[in-house]
Amino acid sequence: MTYSARVLADSISPASIRITTLEVTMPRIILSEFNTHRMFSRNSASSRAIPVTKQIERIESNPFVPEVFEENISGMQGGNELDETGQIRARVAWLTGSERAIEVAKALVHAGVHKQWASRVLEPYMWQTVIVTATEWSNFFKLRLAPEAQPEIRRVARQIKWALEESQPKQIDQMEWHLPMVEERDWDELVDSQHVRVDYAMRMISAGRCARVSYLTHDGRRDINEDYELACRLQSNGHWSPFEHQAYPLLYSGDFDANFRGWRQFRSDLERPNNVVSILSATKTRKHN
Repeated sequence: MTYSARVLADSISPASIRITTLEVTMPRIILSEFNTHRMFSRNSASSRAIPVTKQIERIESNPFVPEVFEENISGMQGGNELDETGQIRARVAWLTGSERAIEVAKALVHAGVHKQWASRVLEPYMWQTVIVTATEWSNFFKLRLAPEAQPEIRRVARQIKWALEESQPKQIDQMEWHLPMVEERDWDELVDSQHVRVDYAMRMISAGRCARVSYLTHDGRRDINEDYELACRLQSNGHWSPFEHQAYPLLYSGDFDANFRGWRQFRSDLERPNNVVSILSATKTRKHN
């Protein structure tokens, strides 16, 4: 794992409002900064869900290490880069810390401690995978591409910006949906199974796949029944965040639904099922992203 940003779905509405879903990999140490951006809908790999042994294997083979260490000065920003000797000493110290953290995690596991605690000592050395959907990116880029930003989140912002610039959004009709991680074959499989609510099922399947990032198993996994059932369990338990990545266009580009401009989230339909717009949105069965 390393820094990356990959577009999963990219759509533009009749009102010319773009919505994009990306899979982003970043150092775990900057996740809290990334999560301060409230215009983002996101799901993230969880230290509570992934087995400690898997986390340890990932760190042993590919720990996060800062590319450059800067000198300690007052304020939130580092000073000049350390010289070559300083860089080597800092890197050795950092890797020594990761080895000790692994020892502590193993000791906690041996003592019978659950991964929701045992994995926490590993977090400074982890890479993090996040599914993020947004219509608004300008404030994020303004803050995180600035020289004052921490180098790691500045690199993440560059990766996202490049991915958005390289992607060509798909034109979506008024009654169509933005559905991350849904493929043509999924529609064919559902139609062949004569599913009576194909559109609704596809939204649930997309939500289930977005949720799977918590277990790092969504990549390449395509079992529509398991994904649908996972989404049903999440809805039943009130875990709503995976249902924010699916959306359809609003009539007016200036209207907001939660954190999306010009788009309405599937979550809003589920929480307010009697809304007239949501009823109208379910009247077409079409193939989308």
